[in-house]
Order: sequence, then structure tokens, then C-alpha cells
Amino acid sequence: MRCLVVHAHPLGQSLTRHFCDAARDELTACGHAVDFLDLYAIDFDPRLTARERATHHAAEPDHGAVLEHTSLLAAAEVVVLVFPRWWFGLPAILKGWIDRVFAPGVGFAHGENFGPIKPLLVNLRHAVAITTLGSPWWIELFVMRRPVRNQLKNAVFRACAPRAGFTYLPFHSSETANPQRVGAFVGKIRSALAVLG
Repeated sequence: MRCLVVHAHPLGQSLTRHFCDAARDELTACGHAVDFLDLYAIDFDPRLTARERATHHAAEPDHGAVLEHTSLLAAAEVVVLVFPRWWFGLPAILKGWIDRVFAPGVGFAHGENFGPIKPLLVNLRHAVAITTLGSPWWIELFVMRRPVRNQLKNAVFRACAPRAGFTYLPFHSSETANPQRVGAFVGKIRSALAVLG
């Protein structure tokens, strides 16, 4: 399958990057074609441009400034997002990537009279979110109610690719992680990706 892996961490030697590399290695070992975007390394601009916003509802929206990204997304059968959690939210660079790349004419089409949008990511079979956060699991689940999982699963992928499966892999208490726990989580990543088909 055609896979798109998107990494969003400013440090090249981060725990997040370690998990990203494990995901890429597993997908490659399974025989998938893997496209890779390291948003910080390519200095991706997360800001929606005036032109992109002005043509948001046009018959032909202008997303030419991110054409390489939209082409990779449209072709992907699997999307893997790997990122840290800051303030229980997406990093700004990843949120901006979604804003600009899951664009009208790419991720969705506008409904008539501002009705429900129509999904366009017909190739997408599975989405995976691999994320690190400093908080323990119970704070994310019981206090914050898993906001990023809900946003990605229900607002982004369900809207643009409702037939795609969704896998959420959070690594909690990342600042106090030991090698055994990191290794176990890498195994969890590999197992989740190995069964994608």
C-alpha cells in the first residue's frame, strides 16, 4: 500500500522521532511504499495563506502552494501522523498542515448551501496517530477526555475518509520513560502497523 508518514517535532533526536523511525521501518519491512514528510525539517509554513482562504469556497480552490503535500495525501492508502502533545493539543505545525492540506477539493468537497461536507479521500484505508505526552494516561482519559484523538478521528478522518480505520497510539508520561517502556511501545507500533494489510 501507499503510505504517508508525517512527523512533527523540532528535534531530530526526540523520542517522537524514534517512534517515527520505527513506524517507517515497519511499513517498509511489510513491503509498503512509504512517503515521508518531516514538517520541521522542510520548514513547512503552517499559516493558511490569504489566497487559500479567499478561494476556500471557490469552484477551484487554490492549494498550489502545497501541491506536493496534497498530492501525497490524495494518493495515500495509509496516513501515519507522529507528533508530541503540547497543552493536550496538536503542535501548531501539524495543525497548520491539516488546515492547508486537508483542503477543499482534496480532503473534502463543500456541501450544497453550506450543508454537510462530502469526503474525497476515497483511497484512504487507515489513519494512525502516534503521539507522546508528558501526562499520565488517566489525565488524558478522565480529565481531558482525549481531545486530540477525538479531533483527528471524528473531525478530520471521519469527515474526509469515513471508511478508513483509525488507530490511536499514545505514549504517556514520556519524560519519565525508561528503555523497557520505550521498547514495549515500539513493539506496539510495529504490531499495529503489521496488520494494516
